[in-house]
Amino acid sequence: MSYTKRSDIPDKYKWNLGDIYPTPDDWEREFNEFAEAFPKLKEFQGKLADRDCLLKFLKMSDTIELKLDRLFGYAHMDYDSDLQDPVKQARYSRIYGLYTKYSEATSFVSPELSAIPDNTLKAFIADPAFSDYDVALGNVLRGKAHILSEKEERLLAGVGSFSGQFHEVFNRLDSGDIKFDKITVDGKEVQLGHGTYSMLLQHKDQSVRKTAFETYYKAYIEKINTLAGLYEGSVKADCFSAKARNFDSAMEEALFYENVDKSVYDNLIKCMHASFRPLHRYIALRKKLLGVDTLNMYDLYVPIFENADISCEYEEACELVLKGLAPLGEDYLNVVREAFANRWIDVHETPTKRSGAYSSGVSGVHPYMLLNYQKTTHDIFTIAHEMGHSMHTYYSGKAQPFAKEGYKIFVAEVASTCNEVLLLKYLLATETDVNIKKYLLQYYLDMLRTTMYRQAMFAEFEQITHTLVEEGQPLTAEVMCGEYLKLNKMYYGEAVHHNDEIKYEWARIPHFYRAFYVYKYSTGIISAVCIAEKILKEGASAVADYKKFLSLGGSMDPVSELKVAGVDLTAQEPFDVVVKSFEDTLTQLEQLVK
Repeated sequence: MSYTKRSDIPDKYKWNLGDIYPTPDDWEREFNEFAEAFPKLKEFQGKLADRDCLLKFLKMSDTIELKLDRLFGYAHMDYDSDLQDPVKQARYSRIYGLYTKYSEATSFVSPELSAIPDNTLKAFIADPAFSDYDVALGNVLRGKAHILSEKEERLLAGVGSFSGQFHEVFNRLDSGDIKFDKITVDGKEVQLGHGTYSMLLQHKDQSVRKTAFETYYKAYIEKINTLAGLYEGSVKADCFSAKARNFDSAMEEALFYENVDKSVYDNLIKCMHASFRPLHRYIALRKKLLGVDTLNMYDLYVPIFENADISCEYEEACELVLKGLAPLGEDYLNVVREAFANRWIDVHETPTKRSGAYSSGVSGVHPYMLLNYQKTTHDIFTIAHEMGHSMHTYYSGKAQPFAKEGYKIFVAEVASTCNEVLLLKYLLATETDVNIKKYLLQYYLDMLRTTMYRQAMFAEFEQITHTLVEEGQPLTAEVMCGEYLKLNKMYYGEAVHHNDEIKYEWARIPHFYRAFYVYKYSTGIISAVCIAEKILKEGASAVADYKKFLSLGGSMDPVSELKVAGVDLTAQEPFDVVVKSFEDTLTQLEQLVK
C-alpha cells in the first residue's frame, strides 16, 4: 500500500520510539542530564593511571554513554521517519552537536591510557574488577607500539585534517560535478544518474543497457585524470599514515585496527584465484540463457527470468521470513515475532521518509528496523537481512556488558546474510513454480558473484594500488586502468566481452577511499553461507554454536568469534564450502533450463 502522509499509516506499521522515551519531554530531560554530566569526566584528566580513578571513570563513562546512545538513537530514527519535520531535524542537530562537544571533552582519554606503563595496564586487564573493560584496555596495550610522541601525534592530527579530504572531494565530484547525459529509453528522454543507471542495467533491451553503460562511463572518462589524482592522493595518505605509525604497510594498519590478521586477506585472494572456474561457467550460462551473440559487461545485471517476482503483502512476507528462519529454533523465532508484533519496525514508505533499510540498536532497549517495504522478492529478503542485524544486536546486548556489546564491522554482515541464505534455501525447497525457482537460483548465484567474487576483485585492486605506491611506483590513470582490466578478465573469464569502458570502473567506487574495507563483504558472505550450511546439515549443535557467536559482541577478536560458529577464515575449508554451494546451485539451474 502507498501512503502520502505518515499520519495515514496505522500505528502497527510504525516503530514505537516510546520504548526509548515515552514522550519528547522525557528526551529533553535526559538531554539536559547528559549535558550536565559529561563535562564531569574532565575531572579525571591526569588521573587515569590510578587504578581506582580509572575504574570510577570507566563506570561513569558507561553511564553517560548509555544516555548518549539512547538520545542519539531516538533523535536520528525520529528524524529519519520524516526528514522535512523541522522539530525532528532540530532535535537531531542538537544531539549531534552535543556529541561533538562530548568527543572534545574526552579527547584526553586515549593518549592518557596509552601513556600508562605496560605492566600497569596488564595488571588492570587481569583484575576481575576491570572484566568489562579488558578488551578495550587490551586494545590500548596492543596499539601502544603505534602511538607516537605528543608532538608527533599533534602533527599527524594536523595532516589528518586535510588528508581525509580525498574522499569528500570524490563525493562532491561524483554527486554533483560529474554530469551525465540524457538518453532515450522506450521513446522517452531520461536523465542518467547513479540510480537510473542501476535500473537501466536491468532493462530487457540490450541496446538500452549498452547506451546507458557507455554514456555513464563517458562522464568518468572525461574526468579520469582528476579521478586518478584523487585516488592516488588517497592511497598515498594511507601509506604515509602506516609508515608514520610504524606499520609495514597500509594494509597492515587497516587490519590492525580491526584486529584481523593479514593471513585472512591473503587467504581470501588465494582461494578466489583457485575458484574462478564455477564463476566462468555461470557467466557462460548467463550468455546462453540471455540468447545474446555477445555477452557484455552491461549484461551481467539484467534478470534472466522475467515475471518471477514473489509479490506479497507485508504480513505474508513476515510469515515467509519466520518459516525460513525456523531452523534457528523457537527462542530465536519468538524474538523475531516480538519484533514484528511490538513495533520494532517502521514498515512503509512515505515521500519524506529516509529511503533504504537499516537496523539500529539502542542499548538497554531493543533493536529497531527501518524498511520501505514494496511487494517484491528483494524486499522480502530485506526483512530477513535487517532482522539478522537486529538479532545479532539483540543477542550481544543481552549477553555482554555495555562496554563489550558492540561488534566489529568485520562480522556485522554475517547474521544478516545468514538469514538471507536460510530464507532462500527454504523458498527453493518449497516453491512449486519452476520459473520462480529458476529466478531464486539465479538470485543466489548473483548474490555470490557480486558479493564474494566482485568484492574480492575490488580488494585485490586495493592491494595492488597500495603496493605500487609503497614500492615507489606512480599511480597514473593508465596504470590503474591496466591493472583493473587484468583483474576483470581474470575474474570474469572469456565468456564475457570485456568492454573498454570497464577498465575505468575503479574510478567510480567510493569504497576505495576507505581502504581495505570491501574485503569484509566477501569474508562476511563466505562466513554466512558456511554457518547456514552447517545449521541445515548439523541442526541443534550448529545452532547452539551460532547463538554463542551472536552473543559475543565485541568480547573477542572477530576472526576468533567466527571460529566459535565453526568458520576459520585462515583455512581453506570455508571457501571450499561456499564454492561447492555455488556449484551445486549452478548445477540445479542448468538442469532446470535444459
